[in-house]
Parts: sequence; structure tokens; C-alpha cells
Amino acid sequence: QLQASGGGLVQAGGSLRLSCAASGRTISNYDMGWFRQAPGKEREFVAGIRWTGGSTVVADSVKGRFTISRDRAKNTVYLQMNSLKPEDTAVYYCAGRWGAILTASTTYDYWGQGTLVTVSS
Repeated sequence: QLQASGGGLVQAGGSLRLSCAASGRTISNYDMGWFRQAPGKEREFVAGIRWTGGSTVVADSVKGRFTISRDRAKNTVYLQMNSLKPEDTAVYYCAGRWGAILTASTTYDYWGQGTLVTVSS
């Protein structure tokens, strides 16, 4: 089971760090991704990281502001979000899969419950 946490209300320009912790299974061998879904919009890829931690992919919309990382020993994946904008407001989900970092949400096998990020202007 994946548990996302760290969301909240923040002013534009602020920062948040999301965490995705796994219980009951190890995610150390999973490629992990962060997705987000704003009201009335489709779920979109935000960032992904290979199981080794050696390769990451970040969506153009957040490049230079968001960083994904992982601590395999803690079985946890992080999303550091800086310079937040109102358009970053969404429910953020973490997800896991094997084989590669892909941007399509349908290719991920395991999902957390989501954490709400609200950015005020």
C-alpha cells in the first residue's frame, strides 16, 4: 500500500515536500511516479524516478521547480515542490510500476490515495 502525505495550503511562491511511503511491500525495485489531478481535468504525469534512483523524468510544466527523489532504505519517494503556482493546485498521487518511467497513468500498477495541494494566489 502506498501512502502519500505532505499536501496542504500554501501561498504562491512557496514550497511543499510530498512523501510517498510504502507499507506491506517494498518499492525499492519499482519505478515510481507522481501524478496530479485538478478538478475537472485528467490525471497528468508530474515526475518519475527509476528504481535505482539514477534517472528521473520531469514534466515540462514543473521542470526547474519540482524534484523527485527516493530513499530506498526508507522505502519512500519524495516530490520537492518549489515556486508553487496556483495552477499546481491538485490532488497528487504516487504510483509504482516495473520496467521504465512512463507518463501514462494507465501503465502504473500501484497507487496511493492522494494528497491535496492547494496554492493560493
